[in-house]
Amino acid sequence: MNVVGIGLGSLGRLELRTLAALDGVDLIAGADVSADAREVFAEEHDVPTYESYEEMLDVEDADAACIVTPHTLHYEQARACLDQGVHVHLEKPMVTDLDHARDLRRRAGETDLTLAVGYQRHVDWRFRKIRRLIDEGAIGDLHMAVCFLEQVWISFAEERWRGNPALSGGGQLYDSGSHLLDALLWTTQSDPVSVAAAVDDRGHDVDVNSALAVTLDRDGDRVSASVGVSGAGRSTPAPGEGLHLWGTEGRISLADDTLTVESGGEVEAEDAPEPEFEELTETKLRNFVDVVRGDAELVIPAADAVRVTALTEAAYEAAETGQTVDIDAFGDADGAAVDAAEAAEAAEPSDATTD
Repeated sequence: MNVVGIGLGSLGRLELRTLAALDGVDLIAGADVSADAREVFAEEHDVPTYESYEEMLDVEDADAACIVTPHTLHYEQARACLDQGVHVHLEKPMVTDLDHARDLRRRAGETDLTLAVGYQRHVDWRFRKIRRLIDEGAIGDLHMAVCFLEQVWISFAEERWRGNPALSGGGQLYDSGSHLLDALLWTTQSDPVSVAAAVDDRGHDVDVNSALAVTLDRDGDRVSASVGVSGAGRSTPAPGEGLHLWGTEGRISLADDTLTVESGGEVEAEDAPEPEFEELTETKLRNFVDVVRGDAELVIPAADAVRVTALTEAAYEAAETGQTVDIDAFGDADGAAVDAAEAAEAAEPSDATTD
């Protein structure tokens, strides 16, 4: 499998090193507008580098691409790859426009290409266990969720591309906060129905704090959710995070490296430290490669990223207008059918990780 990289910053290089270490994967080229990034990449890998990803795609015989670039560039880059028959692993967030998210998903589906988005909580045993417990009815019928994420973020982001809305598409809600929204939707296997929001930039060019009141639909049942995201928190470099869920017969709580489950009148708590980032990165990228080869089901399908994009964009609109915004994530006639098929695949046991 011939793999190229688009975006050769620190995370891009980590993911490309990880891919190159997998059996049968050949890293053949990399592209970045930064000469410094290309130079560092070239010191690690004896392969051609390009300033233009378009030129690279025209010259190199790529089977798959790993895209790790500023958020607002994702759509054009992923679309160019898909249009040339190249499978795509795209870092989160998928894109910063709902129509673009729908379009990429449609293009991948029509050409039978793999489009994965880098939400690594799908391969994190803690979130996989929470999803399984909810699905098995361990806490009865889910009806309430509260989650938060806080991080020392804006003091670092404001002087980098993440602090520039033309490149980031937004602030912490679209950055680390995107992982939180994905975790909420994925563990509960729900669709966002509506959202009200308060968003505060705290004097910066991008949002720092966000508070969302979200209504979710889970198989026809409503779930009330509260989401808090802060880019002016205390945790660094990884964010502090919590997810709390209530059902008619129990509760699940993940916070402070502890997973607590109350079910059947009994309470069990277990140590649940966050897995190493490099381990999660390898697992998600290995799954991507296996899917391209036809040996596995995709654990991070594009449909999940479409939901996150829909919720994020609606939250920004709700904050701007001061109104509750209704959400239609897919908006196309065949969206429900395609989504149901992807959801069924994602629910199957996977070798990507263990619970």
